[in-house]
Amino acid sequence: MNIGLTSCLPEPLPLLSGSVLKIIAVVSMVIDHCAYYLMDGNTMAYEVMRCFGRIAFPVFAFLVAEGFAHTRNKMRYFLSLMLFAAVSEVPWYLLNGADGTHNVMFTLALGVAALAAFERLREHRILCCLFILLTAWLATWLGTDYEWRGMLMIVVFYLLSMSKNTPVILRRMMQLLFAFPLMMRYGITGALLACAVIFLYDGTRGFIHGNVAKYGFYVFYPAHLLLFFCLSVNVLRL
Repeated sequence: MNIGLTSCLPEPLPLLSGSVLKIIAVVSMVIDHCAYYLMDGNTMAYEVMRCFGRIAFPVFAFLVAEGFAHTRNKMRYFLSLMLFAAVSEVPWYLLNGADGTHNVMFTLALGVAALAAFERLREHRILCCLFILLTAWLATWLGTDYEWRGMLMIVVFYLLSMSKNTPVILRRMMQLLFAFPLMMRYGITGALLACAVIFLYDGTRGFIHGNVAKYGFYVFYPAHLLLFFCLSVNVLRL
């Protein structure tokens, strides 16, 4: 009897919805920023917290790619990210000063712009590749958080999710295989933890519904930066 590869492969463990991934990413981000902005960098606690903090961006990048694939209004998705990126610049500047960097929401927005260009120019491969490379260069030139690696991570997650005839587990493995080298720059242990979280995604939206809950995550980013600024000014470093 000839048993095909597709029938032999199990589906990913249905453990984590998109809502759970968002919460994991947010908690990881808060832990990371707590260590970075409030703690002494020469302690074991600092190193451990920064390691767990490396989970956040790959998961956010994955969720942005998933969000782009499922949203009905891609322009509104891009503009929402750009709006909150602009709002987040104020607390980002207060925390980091005029160091030539910009917050991660710009990286996510540039990733969405690259995906939109791919969808529009996919029949013109050279133009499509040039635009994606230009967007990666722009992320680096602007000094957005995670720069070109972060932007390309979003592109990789999206492009390798498109083969609907491939078993989900294989698609997920290919996504992580090609995205992992981009994650490694920020720590191997954190990258492996992020891969584990993404691998357990079950493809469902989860319990977060409605615009209030959805935009609550956007609002949380500048709000938590402002909170850390206040803490860094008024509280002794741990």
